[in-house]
Amino acid sequence: MSASTSSTYWGFTKAQIVALVIMLAVIAIAPTAVYPVFLMKVMCFALFASAFNLLIGYVGLLSFGHSAYFGMGCYIGAYAAKAWGFPAELCVILAGVVAAAMGAVFGAIAIRRQGIYFAMITLALAQFTYFLCTQMAFTGGEDGIQQVPRPFLLGMFSLSSDMAIYWMVAGVFLIGFFGIFRIIHSPFGQVLKAIRENEPRAISLGYRVDQYKLIAFVLSTFIAGAAGGMKALVFGIATLSDVTWQSSGEIVLTTLLGGLGTIFGPAIGAVIVNTLQFYLSPFGSWVTITQGIIFVTCVMLFRRGVIGELADKLKIAL
Repeated sequence: MSASTSSTYWGFTKAQIVALVIMLAVIAIAPTAVYPVFLMKVMCFALFASAFNLLIGYVGLLSFGHSAYFGMGCYIGAYAAKAWGFPAELCVILAGVVAAAMGAVFGAIAIRRQGIYFAMITLALAQFTYFLCTQMAFTGGEDGIQQVPRPFLLGMFSLSSDMAIYWMVAGVFLIGFFGIFRIIHSPFGQVLKAIRENEPRAISLGYRVDQYKLIAFVLSTFIAGAAGGMKALVFGIATLSDVTWQSSGEIVLTTLLGGLGTIFGPAIGAVIVNTLQFYLSPFGSWVTITQGIIFVTCVMLFRRGVIGELADKLKIAL
C-alpha cells in the first residue's frame, strides 16, 4: 500500500502513526528508567540530525559544515542566557535565527554548486566559522562559555531541575519534528523531492531551483541552531567541540545509520550513536576503533539505514 493511499491524519500513514505513538510513549516513560540528561542529549542530536536529513534526504545536498550552525546556536543560546538573562524560549529561538542568518549567507555562496563541490564549500565555511569562534570575544575562545545558568521558561517556570528542562527539550524536539514533517509533506516539500530526483526536469518545469534549495538550506540551519541553543542550556556550556568538522562528520554518520530520507531515521541514529558513546567511554582510546567497527558493520548490514531497511522489508513509509 502506498503512502498516498494509506494516509490518515495530517499526512501520517498508519505505520507512521504507530511509530509516532511509540516515540511519544518512550519520551514520556524513559525518564523513569534512564538518566534525563542523557535523554536530553539524544533529543538535541536527534533534532540536529533531522535538520541535516531535511537537506540531504529530501533535497540531495550533502553539507559537511552543519556543525557551524549547531555550534553557533550553542554559543548564542549560552550567551543570551548568561549575559542577557533571556528566558529559555528566547534563547532557543535566537540561536535558531542567528544560525539561519548564517545559513542564508553561506547558502547563497554554496548553493549554486553541486555534489562534492557543494560539500567542500560548506566544509570550508564551517572551518572559517571555527576560526571566528576561536577569535571572537563573546565565545570565550579556547575556554568557551561556561557556567551558563538555566533560565526560566516564559519568565515564570524554573528549569533548574533536570526533569523540568527535560519536558522543555522534549517539547522543542517534538515541535521541530512535526515542523519538518509538515515541510516534507507540503507542496514546497514535493518540489524539493522533485529537485532531488531530477533537477534538470524541475528546471524545465519552470521551478527556480536555486531559490528552493536556499530556502531549504536556511530552514535546516534554523533547526540545527535551535538544537544547539537547547544543548547549551541543558549542559550549561558552549565549547569549540560543537563547531568542529568532527561534529559535522558525526551527524552525517548519525543520519546514515538511522536512514536517509526517512522521518524517524535521524532519531534512531541519534539513539544508536549516543548510546555507543556512553557505554564505550570506559574503553578510553579504544572507543574510536570500537565505534568504527560497529559503524562499518551497521552500514554493511543496513545499507539504507536501520529505519530505511525496516521500511523496505515491511513495504511501509517511515
